[in-house]
Amino acid sequence: MTSTVDSDRSTTDVADTLGAVIDEVIRPQATSVDREGTFPRAGVDALAAAGLLGLASSPEVGGGGHGMRPVAEVVERLAAECGSTAMVVLMHYAATAVIEAHGPREVRAAIATGGHLTTLAFSEYGSRSHFWSPTGTATATATDDGSVRLDARKSWVTSAGEATSYVWSSLPLSSGAGPMTLWLVPADSTGLTVTGSFDGLGLRGNGSRPMTADGLRVPSTAMMAADGAGLDTALGAVLPWFLVLNAAFCLGLADSAVAEAGRHLTATTLTHTGAALRDAPVTRRDLARLMIRTHALRAFLGDTLTALETGRDDAMLRVLQVKALAGETVAEVTDGAMQLCGGSAFRKELGLERRFRDSRAARVMAPTTDALYDFVGRVATGLPLLDEANR
Repeated sequence: MTSTVDSDRSTTDVADTLGAVIDEVIRPQATSVDREGTFPRAGVDALAAAGLLGLASSPEVGGGGHGMRPVAEVVERLAAECGSTAMVVLMHYAATAVIEAHGPREVRAAIATGGHLTTLAFSEYGSRSHFWSPTGTATATATDDGSVRLDARKSWVTSAGEATSYVWSSLPLSSGAGPMTLWLVPADSTGLTVTGSFDGLGLRGNGSRPMTADGLRVPSTAMMAADGAGLDTALGAVLPWFLVLNAAFCLGLADSAVAEAGRHLTATTLTHTGAALRDAPVTRRDLARLMIRTHALRAFLGDTLTALETGRDDAMLRVLQVKALAGETVAEVTDGAMQLCGGSAFRKELGLERRFRDSRAARVMAPTTDALYDFVGRVATGLPLLDEANR
């Protein structure tokens, strides 16, 4: 994967470039990616070649230098066409946020120019969706090279076996240093293996599989931020990108489902009456409800981005709220679209049942909707985001 990114590219240029990749590669492969559960390598490579994987990277290393809003628009548009591709790109951008802040220049440059796909490796078998409580260990080795041994069983890693690197969480190297340490783990590290397959309900091509580190060794320089400071880094650098981009992902699915339902209701007629399905007032009412729910999510996401861009006092609250709102909205909207289109929605050619299945991931992807409700409640009542016992 190679490309040259023009850091002065306008958002219009980005939109046009993305549209061409979607038309030529992403949309044509979406059905087969879902049906066969294959990683969307052609789409990811096309996005890399177009400079879109380096969109959020700094111009000083050859990146696009764009902020969260245009990146969210990319994820939204990808999700409307292929949820699996969108999730791969979403996780890449979230991991890039950490690497931009704490990673080595050569890796940052490789990401910026499209030669490096990265992802997060946080969730573990021992702590499940509580990503803030890793159980995997980091141990200083007895060798003279200053290497560190990592051991862990990661339960879900998007792009497992496909990414170039993994932003990896562990317990701290030094006892008492803090709750978590982050590492940049190259994909070709000895001791790193993909330990399972993925045959899921939705997002079938995003390569989300278990991975194991068994005696994996990295240099001490692979540590990102200070030992034990990984949770603060995850909450400050990763979480805003991850939650906002998840909301954009949900918006893309919901908006495309509403559009598809509208097309079906307009084009489908009853032979015995000559009336289109849209001619029934109740049907129009139900479509309007789905559209309003989707537009409300768009407005809330836009306000969240504005809060972040302007440094508003409620920015973090909005970030926590937006994925919870988005996860529930997309589940309800895709369910409603399925009902509106009746038996036709169960046929794969409409694409609604795929969007319905893909939408289910948002509720259970850490932090889950229930966890976010608790976080919002804690912030609203003046409590710390996490109990000290969980830090």
